[in-house]
Amino acid sequence: MTLTITLARKVPAKAELAALAVTKETVSGAADDHLGLDWAVLNSRGFDGSIGQVQIVGGPAGPTAVLGLGEAESLSTSAFRQAGAALARAAKRHKRIGADVVDAGGDAVSKAEAAQAFAEGLELGAYTYTALKSDPEPNKLVGVTLVGAGKTITAAVAKGQAIAEGVNLARDLVNEPGGSLTPAAFARKATQVAKANKLTIKVMGLPEIKKAKLGGLLGVNRGSDQPPRFVEITYKPTGKAKGHIALVGKGVTFDSGGLSIKTGTGMMTMKCDMGGAAAVLGAVSTLSAVSPSVKVTGYIPLTDNMLGGDATRPGDVLTARNGKTIEVLNTDAEGRLILADALSLASEAKPDIIVDLATLTGACMVALGPRYAGVMGTSQDTVDAILASGGRTAERVWQLPLPPEYRSMLDSTVADVKNIGGAYGGAITAGMFLKEFVAEGQPWAHIDIAAPAFLDAPFEEHPKGGTGFGVRLLVDLIENFS
Repeated sequence: MTLTITLARKVPAKAELAALAVTKETVSGAADDHLGLDWAVLNSRGFDGSIGQVQIVGGPAGPTAVLGLGEAESLSTSAFRQAGAALARAAKRHKRIGADVVDAGGDAVSKAEAAQAFAEGLELGAYTYTALKSDPEPNKLVGVTLVGAGKTITAAVAKGQAIAEGVNLARDLVNEPGGSLTPAAFARKATQVAKANKLTIKVMGLPEIKKAKLGGLLGVNRGSDQPPRFVEITYKPTGKAKGHIALVGKGVTFDSGGLSIKTGTGMMTMKCDMGGAAAVLGAVSTLSAVSPSVKVTGYIPLTDNMLGGDATRPGDVLTARNGKTIEVLNTDAEGRLILADALSLASEAKPDIIVDLATLTGACMVALGPRYAGVMGTSQDTVDAILASGGRTAERVWQLPLPPEYRSMLDSTVADVKNIGGAYGGAITAGMFLKEFVAEGQPWAHIDIAAPAFLDAPFEEHPKGGTGFGVRLLVDLIENFS
């Protein structure tokens, strides 16, 4: 459910809860402060203005939620986003609240930037996945009045909400069980998104996929009773496009591991193995509202990875779209097989850059932990742009190398390449594998989101479960593309 966020020149008297953002410096100098808050109570509860802290105390006009923004000298949009999320979570018993926050950025964060980030945080913090709960925890919050005025602030709030809605779309997709979010169901949802946002969409079913010679996708799908889909969804700007970006998202709607079957524990969260596809669809869904001046095409291969009677066997050889043959030695390294076809198709369109997102390797989770994605690619300019977008959106990414001397780890005795590289450097050799299916000279970057796409516990504005990681990063990347 989307919150109603309106603007006013002051917190309305009818607001059930007022919210005020403060920095650490404000808290430490509270004795002479003009805000009229009970700082003794705040201090006794351990409130010191750290980012994401929220405490409800008595204020001059009634209950007031005090939101921490951290230190003034390091203030960023991330602090406002986290403050919005913290407020939305703390205010679920209140129907309407008023928030005086955008002026707190001072010279470090403009009012428009603060408003956009705070609106994003409100929507992200209010999110819960309740579609399958018979008695969900009640959330009364429906409206927020933000102190601020002007077209710039209004546009910033609308943009923040649009981006957050894209993130929450991705979260919903990741959280839905694989038994109901089949490839066909995902494609239907993508069609609805395209229609609602005036996007162009093409959906390939099994006959079209066979005709297109998408051998990697067909190979992974062989063990499934659910036919595959391949979605191509496109945003075109008004007027002449200033470039073309291709986004590729891994869409394994459930991953059992195939004949190289996972453990029971390893399978429990594998409904999330389409997090890359969800992020691509979520990002593209925002573009009609954000209105970037570049063309964007999303390529989304969709299948589950099951153990049916004709499932691909270790030792089988598949032929990808670009004609390269792949020896499959581990059927649980399946995401790279469907990405091989998608990257080949994206390369044929000759975009300015290709960026793929995938919950690809446990090795990346081991290397970088639960809160970072790995990025690597053939174009340092593209990688640098992704790192910059990650910094601006607080979707953390860390560069990994693609050393050419590791290519021999993928050598096969019977095919052009094998789908695993050995015991070590698994995230890097997976990237090396993907590189085989990107056209020579094509700028490309791969983002391994295996860790941050699905969390065991809430973190900052991210909830437990599906996070929608990558949507904000991609939108920022598209907006700042040159």
